[in-house]
Amino acid sequence: MNGIRKQHINVKIQRESDFPPGWLIVGLLAFVAFFSTFAKGQATVSRVESVGFTVSDMDRAVDFYTRVLAFEKISDRELWGDDFEHLSGVFGARARVVRLRLGQETLELTEYLNSNGRPVPVDSKSNDRWFQHIAIIVSDMDRAFEVLRKNKVRFASTAPQTLPQTIPGAAGISAFYFRDFDNHVLEILHFPDDKGAPKWHALAKDPGKLFLGIDHTAIVVGDTDASLKFYRDALGLAVAGESLNFGVEQEHLNNVFGARLRITNLGTREDGIHVEFLEYLAPRDGRPFPRDTRSSDLWHWQTSFAAPRIDDLSALLRERRFDFVSGGVIDFATGATGFKKSLLVRDPDGHAARFVDGR
Repeated sequence: MNGIRKQHINVKIQRESDFPPGWLIVGLLAFVAFFSTFAKGQATVSRVESVGFTVSDMDRAVDFYTRVLAFEKISDRELWGDDFEHLSGVFGARARVVRLRLGQETLELTEYLNSNGRPVPVDSKSNDRWFQHIAIIVSDMDRAFEVLRKNKVRFASTAPQTLPQTIPGAAGISAFYFRDFDNHVLEILHFPDDKGAPKWHALAKDPGKLFLGIDHTAIVVGDTDASLKFYRDALGLAVAGESLNFGVEQEHLNNVFGARLRITNLGTREDGIHVEFLEYLAPRDGRPFPRDTRSSDLWHWQTSFAAPRIDDLSALLRERRFDFVSGGVIDFATGATGFKKSLLVRDPDGHAARFVDGR
């Protein structure tokens, strides 16, 4: 949880004495590399198309997300066949896939009907490498917390926390972690006037809206620099903000004693859901992502990106030796999925990234 956003990228020439020369050179090189990638039309993603995860009971999940969190169901499909089987990496897969919308953002839920996946470990902690969540923006933290209490959600934080002035980039942001019935962690997040994207403040003016949309999906990473090689250097996301978060409020938010986090927020070319890295500088006892994870396991999340040049992107990811789940680009001749081509890959820590053709 960070919420730092650079709404525009500005270049300002300053005296050499204003900053360390090495920092200037590195920053300018990153700037030039990022925009030259777009200018040349190389393989990059344009936006986060959706965030999704596997559920054990679709009807129960849809009821929770629509009734409690105000999502709206926009599609309900049943998928099977060789193409879906190869994309998911689950032999004989047959699944029900429901897409939900909150504001302008999309959440995708998948229930495997004939392949029961393993549950989220009951002793999961917020610094375990398989941790991922979505941050749902609320117009009023107290009201939102009361809605969750009335619906008897399981707490993952001690209580809502407001981050202090000692964390300048996140000061005044309030947040709370909780769990759905499958132990997926979710976050409600409220921005003060000087934080967050302008759209959240505009939406918050509507007194009838409490849950506004999805700001970002956060993933625990073992090494920020290694993760940047995937999300920034290969996919083309841009760093939108960074923060070092620590203190008693952060500990009680994450429910991890001594939590000290390096947080990096990344955005795509189009406004929408951001990706946020949570690197625990302390404690360092978070467990690694299970190597035998399958898409049917309930801790499986996938961040889905729109990729205008998906075949080029696949070639780039293969060249850089990232781990493919789908084996390559899968063509969906029937269009039953809502897209024609897709690819499923794991990032350096094991988090799944799906790519779908389109802008």
